[in-house]
Amino acid sequence: MNMGTLITAMVDHYHGSHRDINHFLKVYGYAKAIGEGEGLDPQTQEVLEVTAVIHDIPCPLCREKYGSSDGKYQELEGPALARAFLQALGAKEALIDRACFLVGHHHTYTGVDGPDYQILLEADFLVNAQEKDLSKEAILAARQAFFRTKTGIHLLNAAFQLGE
Repeated sequence: MNMGTLITAMVDHYHGSHRDINHFLKVYGYAKAIGEGEGLDPQTQEVLEVTAVIHDIPCPLCREKYGSSDGKYQELEGPALARAFLQALGAKEALIDRACFLVGHHHTYTGVDGPDYQILLEADFLVNAQEKDLSKEAILAARQAFFRTKTGIHLLNAAFQLGE
């Protein structure tokens, strides 16, 4: 899938919401770096990168419908929106199926079933921790609880000056 086309379509989708646009671009950057650092195969890397770009696709709808973009609403509304979005861009069904699964679980930290899922969680947390100005204690707890990749842990430690 052409990432430039996908990113442009997501910028269009967010109708000028700089917060949403900046968030997905940062998650995409971290996901790409972690996936490459972990040596993902090209197909898994593609699924990861596509999903990182679209993972928060339902946020505008959730804010309008529920008054919140809480993770539970994103997971509820996201897969159908992601499917229609990716189909309109001509993505392959296997990529769409996995991306929709990941969009529907990207705030669920249990049952992680692959490196794409793990890395998406780590990349999204890296950005959310910065955007929400989480405490060092909360970041250390997250590192212990669910960070698993060598690259993700390195980036978390470096970004927040945690040490090993």
